[in-house]
Amino acid sequence: MGLNLTELRDATAKHGTVIRVLIVDHKGSTPREAGTSMLVWKGGQSGTIGGGALEQQATDFARTITKPTALNIPLGPALGQCCGGNVVVVFEPFTPQTIPADTAPYIRKISGKDEQPLAFKRLLKSLRNSGQTPSLIWLGGWLLEPLATPTTPLWLYGAGHVGRAIVDTLSDLPFSVTWVDTSADRFPETIPENTTNLIAANPADAVKHAPDAAHHIVLTYSHALDLDLCHAILSRPHKSLGLIGSATKRARFSSRLADLGHQSAQISRIICPIGQRDLGKTPKAIAIGVAADLLKSSTAVCAKTKATA
Repeated sequence: MGLNLTELRDATAKHGTVIRVLIVDHKGSTPREAGTSMLVWKGGQSGTIGGGALEQQATDFARTITKPTALNIPLGPALGQCCGGNVVVVFEPFTPQTIPADTAPYIRKISGKDEQPLAFKRLLKSLRNSGQTPSLIWLGGWLLEPLATPTTPLWLYGAGHVGRAIVDTLSDLPFSVTWVDTSADRFPETIPENTTNLIAANPADAVKHAPDAAHHIVLTYSHALDLDLCHAILSRPHKSLGLIGSATKRARFSSRLADLGHQSAQISRIICPIGQRDLGKTPKAIAIGVAADLLKSSTAVCAKTKATA
């Protein structure tokens, strides 16, 4: 969580004025927690703060505001929801000209006095002295928010049924997806905002453009293409390599990749089959398993980084 400047810049470039709706505090039983946000503009929105009636009221209200505003919303009495909790929601309009600078954390006044409250100042000083990474702080009408952590790069090869299911499943998760296939007509008409199409007559030639920390998932319509991709990916730095297929396909590819000069230690790291077989073999079941594995991997890396920092 945190303020995603890239998402905000893209949204304002497309839609002009965009209202960011952010839960800054929650108590009791609520659909989503503090730090959850969505973007609203005339005629559309992206993201969700959950709750059905809460989101509908927030969306309608967002389209009426012209300046930063905070609302305290008791879910039971105000909206007739059974949660019974309470949320404070901040609404902020942004245009391409008012996007904040790429510095962290982002501190601003939403309501109240122009000067930061003493308790807010003390908390900021304590955070700076301790060297801690600040999380969202809502105090006395002032808001501190970290910038969103960088997304995890994922390169996905193949726009068939499983590829589409994976892209759809990852649409609201912290991944930056580069989706590679051989022609434009292989992709669906619309794709999630965190996904970029890349057309390559030979997908293996695209591998060299991936960042070293990228995860790769190979699931094209051709075993020959799959093998070429695995060869290209193993030939350069990468975070992980997943390959759709059976144990038999894995064995055959292992032999061929060894013939191409790859070491057994490299080949053994290939994840094949992908997903979690106990969930099933449908495209959506495979996608859910893949997403779970990727999230676990990303969480483990973040935890290790914090422990060694």
